[in-house]
Amino acid sequence: MPKKFTFRGHSIEELQKLPLDDFAKLLPARQRRSLTRGLTSPEKKLIERVRRAREAGKMENPIRTHCRGMMILPEMVGLKFAVHNGKEFVTVEVKPEMIGHRFGEFSQTRRKVTHGTPGIGATRSSLYVPLK
Repeated sequence: MPKKFTFRGHSIEELQKLPLDDFAKLLPARQRRSLTRGLTSPEKKLIERVRRAREAGKMENPIRTHCRGMMILPEMVGLKFAVHNGKEFVTVEVKPEMIGHRFGEFSQTRRKVTHGTPGIGATRSSLYVPLK
């Protein structure tokens, strides 16, 4: 039997019923401070889109957003988001363990550089690389 997820002693269902102010009291200091200061207008619009998607039951298409600094709230669990990483939208499926984190943590902006092998004419040292 898998262990049921709890966040600071509360189940997901309890967290989703809590008002935002009461949920903020459960968060660590940095996240609590950002929620008590209030949400920016793009973050408010995103929450409205989340609530509309939940009401309509349209959860198959990801919700597209540029709000990388938006904190993941309990009402977002189970939804898919397409988070912009500066070049493209990366699909992020929100799981209960992500609560309190930010979208930008799951949509990396930098990739590992993989250089190709040197070819003929790439550098002066490639003149001495045997072809076979």
